[in-house]
Amino acid sequence: MKFATKRIAENLLFAADIFILFLVFFESRMVIPAWLQSVGRMHTMFLHFPIVFILLAMGMEFFRFRPDLQNQTFYQDFIKALLLTGALSAAITVIMGLLLSNESGYSGSTVAWHKWMGLAIVFIASAIYWYRNSTWYRARIAKVSAAIAIICVVVGGHLGAGITHGEDYISTPLIASLGTAKVPVEKAVIYTDVVQPIFRSKCMSCHNSGKAKGGLVLDNPDDILKGGKNGKPFVALHADSSLIIQRIKLPEDEKKHMPLTGKPQLTADEMNIIYRWIQSGADFKKKLIELPVTDSLRITASKYLAPPEEEKYDFASADEKTIKGLSNNYRVVYPLAAESPALVVDFYNKKQFTSKSLEDLLVLKKQIVDLNLNKMPVVDADLKNVAQMENLRTLDLAFTNITANGLAQLTMLKYLKSLSLAGDKIDKSAIASLGKIKSLKEVFVWDTGLTGDEIAQWQKANNQVQFVEGFKQTAPMQLNLPIMVTAKSVFTDSMHISLRHPIPGVQIRYTLDGSGPDSSASPLYSDFVAVDKDVMFKARAFKATWLGSDTITYNFYKSAYRPDSIGYISLPDDSYKGDGPNTLSDHLIGDFNTGSGRWQGFQKDMKLLLKFEKLVKLSSVGLHFMKNSGSDIFPPVQVEIWGGNDQSHLRLLKTVTPKPMVKGENASLCLQECKFPPTSVRFIKVIAVNNKKLPKWSNSPNKPGWVFTDEIMLN
Repeated sequence: MKFATKRIAENLLFAADIFILFLVFFESRMVIPAWLQSVGRMHTMFLHFPIVFILLAMGMEFFRFRPDLQNQTFYQDFIKALLLTGALSAAITVIMGLLLSNESGYSGSTVAWHKWMGLAIVFIASAIYWYRNSTWYRARIAKVSAAIAIICVVVGGHLGAGITHGEDYISTPLIASLGTAKVPVEKAVIYTDVVQPIFRSKCMSCHNSGKAKGGLVLDNPDDILKGGKNGKPFVALHADSSLIIQRIKLPEDEKKHMPLTGKPQLTADEMNIIYRWIQSGADFKKKLIELPVTDSLRITASKYLAPPEEEKYDFASADEKTIKGLSNNYRVVYPLAAESPALVVDFYNKKQFTSKSLEDLLVLKKQIVDLNLNKMPVVDADLKNVAQMENLRTLDLAFTNITANGLAQLTMLKYLKSLSLAGDKIDKSAIASLGKIKSLKEVFVWDTGLTGDEIAQWQKANNQVQFVEGFKQTAPMQLNLPIMVTAKSVFTDSMHISLRHPIPGVQIRYTLDGSGPDSSASPLYSDFVAVDKDVMFKARAFKATWLGSDTITYNFYKSAYRPDSIGYISLPDDSYKGDGPNTLSDHLIGDFNTGSGRWQGFQKDMKLLLKFEKLVKLSSVGLHFMKNSGSDIFPPVQVEIWGGNDQSHLRLLKTVTPKPMVKGENASLCLQECKFPPTSVRFIKVIAVNNKKLPKWSNSPNKPGWVFTDEIMLN
C-alpha cells in the first residue's frame, strides 16, 4: 500500500511537471474556463503547504551527507517523503498560479519574477528527488541545490507578498517603527506627499504595476490618468462622479467596495483628502501652501506632514477668545499650524486700516510670527507697533507707504527672516538699517527705488541674504463655499432655502435656473429664498479682495402629495432596502453613497403600489433615480404609471422611456417626470423596468443592471 501510494505520487509529480511546461509554453494562447479560474484563485490558500515542506526537506537535504546521518534509514526515507510531498504540492501551487496569472490585473516584472521563482522551486525539488541517488550527486551538489531552492522560496514568497499586499508589505512595520521623515507643510506637494502615500498604503496592494486589478495602476500619474477597464478613476473637479470615490464610499461588505474587505481600510481623513484633492482639480504638482489656509484639504493634509520649519517656539499660546475677537471683516488672525502657539495676521481692506488696527494686535505681540500688510496704507510711524512684535519671522510690507527712514525701527526684530519691500519707494539708505538685522534670509526688492547696481552691491555685502528682484506673489484667498442650512430637498407647497457663511461681510449671489451666479447681476441672498416649484439652485460667495467661492448646486423638488401607504409588488434587494417604504416619501434626497440608507435598489423590475385614503387629483408622477455605470446602476428602460379608484382595475396613465446612459457619462441624480391629464385616483402603481442586459462597455456586460430610487414626487 505504501509503495502504491508512492508510485501514484511520483506519477502525479511527473505529470504535473509536464503540465507546467505546457502551461508555460502555451500561456499566451490559452483561454481559461470559469471553473479553472476558481481553481487558480486557490493559489494563495494552497501555497503555504509547499513552503513548509520544501524548507524542511531542503534543510535536511543540506545535512544529508554527514557521516552520522548518511546511514540512518529513517532520516533518508523521511527526507525523500518530504521531497516528494513538497515537490508535488509546489507543482500544484504553480499550476494554480499559472491559471491565476491569466486573469486580468496580473502583469509586470514582479509577477514575472514570482512566476520564475515558483518554476525554479518545482524543478529543483523534482530534480533533487529524481536524481539524489545518482553516483554524481554528492554533498556539495546537495548543499548548493538545497541552498538555491531555499533562496527561491524566500525570494518568491517575498515577491508574492508584494503582489498580494503591496511592494512595501514586509518592510512597512520596520519603517514605521523607525519613523519616517515627514515633509514640512511649506514644502509639501499635495499629490506626492499626501495623496500618493495613501494610495501606497491602502490601494497599491491591488493596483500596482505587478498586480493591476481591473487594469488600474496607481503607481504614478501617467498610469492613474490612463485608468483601467472601467475607465479613469476620477473626474477632476467632480469628486462625487468619480469612480474611486463611489467605490470607497460603498459599505464594506459590498463586493465592489474598495479597499477589499480584510485589507486596511481608509480612515475618514484619508477619504476626505482624496475627495478634496479630486474636487480641487486633482493637480499632480500643486503645493499645499497654494491652498487657502482655511481650505479643508490643507487643514486635513497638514496632519500627515511635519509642522512648518522653525515651528518650536518658547512662548505660550494666546487666549482663544482674544484671537477670535481680533478677527473681523478686514483682518484675520489664525494659528500658523495645528497645536502651534504661533499666529499669522492678514489684512485685507485698506479702507478700514488705521494705525489702531496694528496697535490692537499688541496683546498678541509675543505670538505673531507672520504679518501681512500688503497694499495697506502703512506709514513709517506704524512700524513702531510692528517692531514690538518680538517674535516676528515674516513681514510683508509690499506696496505700502513706508520709506527707508522707517525701516530703522525694524532692527529690534532679532528673529525676522523674510521681508517684502516690493513696490515701496525706498532708496539705498535702507541698506544700512537692514544690514543690522542679522537674522534676515530673504528680502523682496522688486519695483523699489533701488537700482540694479545698488541691489548687486547690497547682495555682495550681505551674502547670507537672498535679494529677490521679483514680485512676491500674495494672491488673495478663495472664499469657502456657502453652507446650505435647509435639510430637505422636497417640499409639498413652498419652502424657504436658507444659507450661511462662516466669514463676516460675505455676499451670497444665487440663481434658480441652473445658470452660474456672478458677483453683480445675480440676485443677492438676504434671509432666505422662497420657492414653490422645482428649481436648480446655485450659489456663490463674494467679498472684496477675496476670490469668489466655487459654486454650490442643489436641486429642490415639489411633491404636493404623500401617499398614505406604499406597498411592494416586487421587493428591493436586501442590501438596499433603506428605511423601507418610508424611504420613497420622506422628502430626503440621497447622494452617491448607495449604502447611506436613503436608496432602494432593485435588480429586477421595480413595482410599487401607492395608496391614498381619499381621492387625490394627480397630473404628474416623478421618479428620482441614480445613474452610475461604475456600479452597474442604470436608468430604467421604461417607466409605467397606472392609476384608478379600484386596486384591481387600474388603467395605464403614462409610459415614459428615460434617456439611456452612454459610455463615459458621469454619474448623476435624475428626475423622470411622467405627466398625464389630471386624474382622480386612490391607487397609483409605479413600474420601473430595469435593464436586463447591460451594454458591452459596462462593468457587467449582458448582465442585469440595477435601478436605484430614493423618492417619488406626486403633483
